[in-house]
Amino acid sequence: MSDLNNAMLVSSRGMQVQTTRARVAAENIANAFSTSSVPGGDPYRRKTVETDNFVDPTAGRTAMVRVKKIAEDSGDFELKYDPGHPAANKDGYVKYPNVSTNLESMDLREARRTYEANLNALMTSRDMARSTLDILKQ
Repeated sequence: MSDLNNAMLVSSRGMQVQTTRARVAAENIANAFSTSSVPGGDPYRRKTVETDNFVDPTAGRTAMVRVKKIAEDSGDFELKYDPGHPAANKDGYVKYPNVSTNLESMDLREARRTYEANLNALMTSRDMARSTLDILKQ
């Protein structure tokens, strides 16, 4: 496999990881204020994306990145006193998700920028391959 193909493969794998990061961050933001459907129950728990570096032997032993797993953040829930809320426990406290919309917005922004960087690298590699083919045709 050529170096340009490897570069395109690395970029596309990076784009796949960033797509997953963006999807998980958006899901966390969408559920930031979700509460349990039962009194005293646990609300939505923030999800995180764990990545892993690996060497792809089919791509000439090129180092790649992939999603290792989507895990749940074990951080504490936020407790708010609201005895009239349907999800309130016997003491009147409601558990809210362990999601910070500011943190998720930053993660989403970082995933978008990294995706764009990988896309630009992919397009540059593609253009270089196309130019090489054009030269060889002449």
